[in-house]
Amino acid sequence: MKNLKTGVVGLGRLGRVHAHNIRYQIPGAELTAVCSIVPAELEYARSELGVAAVYADYKEMLAHADMDAAVIVTTSSEHCWQIEAALDAGKHVFSEKPLGVDAAQCKQAEAAVERHPELTFMLGFMRRYDKSYAYAKEKIDAGAIGTPYLVKATGIDPEALVDGAIRFAKNSGGIFLDMAIHDIDLMRWFLGCEATEVYAMGATFKHPEFRAAGDDETGVAVYRFENGAMGMIHVGRTAPYGYHVETEIVGTEGTIRISAVPEKNQARLYNQNGVCAECVGSFPERFAEAYLTELQEFVDCALTGRAPGVSVYDGTKSTAIGYATTEAWKTGAPVKILP
Repeated sequence: MKNLKTGVVGLGRLGRVHAHNIRYQIPGAELTAVCSIVPAELEYARSELGVAAVYADYKEMLAHADMDAAVIVTTSSEHCWQIEAALDAGKHVFSEKPLGVDAAQCKQAEAAVERHPELTFMLGFMRRYDKSYAYAKEKIDAGAIGTPYLVKATGIDPEALVDGAIRFAKNSGGIFLDMAIHDIDLMRWFLGCEATEVYAMGATFKHPEFRAAGDDETGVAVYRFENGAMGMIHVGRTAPYGYHVETEIVGTEGTIRISAVPEKNQARLYNQNGVCAECVGSFPERFAEAYLTELQEFVDCALTGRAPGVSVYDGTKSTAIGYATTEAWKTGAPVKILP
């Protein structure tokens, strides 16, 4: 079977993770081109990844690069038109979350996917491919906790990386679209139904730059789902101890907790501070294996014609919920989520 010739679009922190994985660690994939508007990132592709076909213009890349697939890791607001352009150019597409930053963009991507049923499209909700989250889903489906009726999710980026979050804030789509989208997807996945109403609020106590960008450094949202189940999300950008991602699913017969302590490993440090567990430092570190697994799934699906587990419609629905959450945050009032 031939390799899937793949081009990566965007070589920021996560783009480099995907490009490195395709170049060195994913069987069946071959990194043949990269695109970035940042000259230093193109030089990184040449010197560190050995890629000769580098482009500063995405459309030029689609027209001239030797590639079967595009992996899109650009600014959130650019995803949908880039998805459409790649599919219309005959390329399989993997796109990072979120699908888009509003309903019109998502429908644009949906229409492009529907025009090209012969091509694979997959959205990067990598937590579904993390072993702990996949295990939780298997247990829920097997009835281990009865009927799930509440999902509580926490996702807080480290204070050590806050400067990057501040720079990105104006173009991120807001804290709920940027940070809560994974938790929104997981709530839908674990509860097996859609959200119908949301109330949200935000606060900024440490970095007024977020408010200046029209955003907040911390956000909280509460959801009601169509079957009466509930969801709670706490997202933020200033964890002093590392990268904190925690999820709890409560059911009629039990509870599953994932990463109650965001520990780096199973080692414990015994010193004058007591017994300490070091925390994981960033999302590329915490979900390193999941990023590999999801891209392997994309490559396998593109090569065999099998449909991936995450569709464009998962992106549309999660974005609609994220957009409604942002509206609730802005207005201070509950917002109905349309089907």
